[in-house]
Amino acid sequence: MGRKVQNTLIFSAVLFLSLSSAASSSSQYNTLVVNTLPSSPILSSPDESESLTTVSESTTSLSLHLSHVDAISSFSDATPSELFNLRLKRDSLRVESLTSLAAVRNVTRRRTPRASGGFSGAVISGLSQGSGEYFMRLGVGTPATNMYMVLDTGSDVVWLQCAPCKVCYNQSDAIFDPSKSKTFATVPCGSRLCRRLDDSTECVRQRSKSCLYQVSYGDGSFTLGDLSTETLTFKGAHVDHVAVGCGHDNEGLFVGAAGLLGLGRGGLSFPSQTKNRYNGKFSYCLVDRTSSGSASKPPSTIVFGNDAVPKTSVFTPLLTNPKLDTFYYLQLLGISVGGARVRGVSESQFKLDAATGNGGVIIDSGTSVTRLTQPAYVALRDAFRLGAKRLKRAPSYSLFDTCFDLSGMATVKVPTVVFHFGGGEVSLPASNYLIPVNTEGRFCFAFAGTMGSLSIIGNIQQQGFRVAYDLTGSRIGFLPRAC
Repeated sequence: MGRKVQNTLIFSAVLFLSLSSAASSSSQYNTLVVNTLPSSPILSSPDESESLTTVSESTTSLSLHLSHVDAISSFSDATPSELFNLRLKRDSLRVESLTSLAAVRNVTRRRTPRASGGFSGAVISGLSQGSGEYFMRLGVGTPATNMYMVLDTGSDVVWLQCAPCKVCYNQSDAIFDPSKSKTFATVPCGSRLCRRLDDSTECVRQRSKSCLYQVSYGDGSFTLGDLSTETLTFKGAHVDHVAVGCGHDNEGLFVGAAGLLGLGRGGLSFPSQTKNRYNGKFSYCLVDRTSSGSASKPPSTIVFGNDAVPKTSVFTPLLTNPKLDTFYYLQLLGISVGGARVRGVSESQFKLDAATGNGGVIIDSGTSVTRLTQPAYVALRDAFRLGAKRLKRAPSYSLFDTCFDLSGMATVKVPTVVFHFGGGEVSLPASNYLIPVNTEGRFCFAFAGTMGSLSIIGNIQQQGFRVAYDLTGSRIGFLPRAC
């Protein structure tokens, strides 16, 4: 009897140690499937008929497919390597714009004189449309004219190019003609809706009967015209009286789409305008940028309404910047690599200063590569290099200073990376932080440093997660493998 008990205790101890060892190993390493960039294009143009077919629709929720910019831009016949390099260039412009927006808003609201007849300062946004990564198909007006719009969590105003054009850039669809829509109406100068603009008095100075808007970007691009109301149609669901900027002068680095659907936290964003219908809730799930939306790789999607926020998500509260109401600020407490907290990464490096509006961490749909304040990035990078010291190093690539040669490998073990947010942890798949940059097997650590105080969680790190924005509950949710 004693021998049996002893044997049982020994077996239990061995089993416990084995399970503990396995759990420890799984928390330290992820398996990366080594898929290099393909040598030829694999992105196909979106199917027009599919884009207009309802995925799911109810009175309180709406689900839609998204398209990546690479599938509809003039560069769609470029190689994956060329498209990737273009993406990195767009990303740099995007980060500069967001940083510029935060700096301008946190110092003062300034008017920038323009040429005779023009103005600046009504609205400043963080996105150059050339940096827009994900587009959606929707109808504008009655009868509906279908067109692509950029999705942007870093902007508030919804706008599109309108005829007649003073200056219009090339877009993939015909320019919207408001004279052919039965539901188009300009917003009067001095009206309550007009006063929701940051600078609603320009129409008074210009002696214009209609409300005038302008959206300016950090790279010098801008759109200006009349603020109006119009009906937007999402796969059969009509949303009436949406405030839309009807742009007659649109200049700068704009590509492909007709305009922009602002998804920020401000009062003129689409989620804020439709709060009574969709309860201030939306979410998206972004697939890998090389996905063509095949059966094996479902398309990226966006959901509005109650169904957008899965109850099993890991939630973290939204923080408020009193100086800037557009961005979605999160509380990032630290980062782990290989199962251990990185000592050089602390909450203080990501703290939002409520008095000045400086610093903080935002989550953004239009930024690709996550940017961290330089000291935090260096500590994270060094920890990852140490954990991946067995991998063969490769030369730096573009903004990436930590790269590896994985040529000839099918799979490889890499250190885990975990974000520690206030409220919960988010563990990233290996493919969300070690990404291919060419066809020869070079992979790079997909983080970068910034000399500014604003950190940004980009869409590469968000891929494969259902990222839920709950404005009513003032929280952000993450649900893995939910595309």
